[in-house]
Amino acid sequence: MFTKGIINRENKMINKKTLMAAAIATVFASGFMSDTMAMKTCLDEAIVVALQSNDSSLTELNLGRNNIGDSDATALSEALKVNSSLTALYLSDNKIGDSGATALSEALNVNSSLTQLNLGWNKIGDSGATALSKTLEVNSFLTKLYLPKNSIGDSGTTALSEALKANSSLTELILHDNKIGESGATALSEALKVNSSLTELYLGWNKIGDSGATALSGALNVNSSLTQLEVGLNRIGDSGATALSEALKVNSSLTQLEVILNHIGDSGATALSEALKVNSSLIKLNSMGIHIGESGEKALADAMKSNTTLKVLF
Repeated sequence: MFTKGIINRENKMINKKTLMAAAIATVFASGFMSDTMAMKTCLDEAIVVALQSNDSSLTELNLGRNNIGDSDATALSEALKVNSSLTALYLSDNKIGDSGATALSEALNVNSSLTQLNLGWNKIGDSGATALSKTLEVNSFLTKLYLPKNSIGDSGTTALSEALKANSSLTELILHDNKIGESGATALSEALKVNSSLTELYLGWNKIGDSGATALSGALNVNSSLTQLEVGLNRIGDSGATALSEALKVNSSLTQLEVILNHIGDSGATALSEALKVNSSLIKLNSMGIHIGESGEKALADAMKSNTTLKVLF
């Protein structure tokens, strides 16, 4: 049951009181004044009705942490098929699985108003990600898709990557803390070579390794739209860091790079420092928690003497 809805009307976040009033009225009219389940059901129905009413002032709906499962997600999906006012839907930290994600995908095939969808901290796997990828191939309105802390592996990531080759609206994709390995990262790199709309890609807390980092580096050699890349905690070592460094020497669009908590040592840090001497676009490099010693620290310090664009290094 999604019983803690938060709605944004005219850019003002309010709680569920308006919908609760409608639910209470319905319960009293039905004679179930003490029936808690009836109250929840009425509130759920009130949310769906609110979406179906196409109230132009209803633009954001936050249903995070509401124990929403696949059946509730399916009900929301049916409402989204006719809604034309909602622009942001937050469903994070629920219990939505592959069938719920598939239902939402079907809604997005026809919905033309939603620009942000947050499905983080759910139970979505490869089949759910594949369903969402099919949507991205035809939907031209969604700009931000958040899928952190799910169970998406390489096959789901590959499906999303294929969609990115055709999609021209998505600007932000969050996939951190999933089950993405080297082949998933390689698939994403191939997509980045042709995609020109994505500006932010978050892949932290996965397991792409050196080969995955090297593949992404190849994409950065030719991609000119990506401005932020997060690959922290991904088992990347010195060879992966060196590959990323080579990309930084020629890439002129990336402004933020995060490589925290990887296995990068002095040689990787030295390679990054050499890149910083010639790179003129990066303004933030987050390398906290990497395994560098005195020589790596000195190399980065020396690079900062000649780099005039980097504002944040830690």
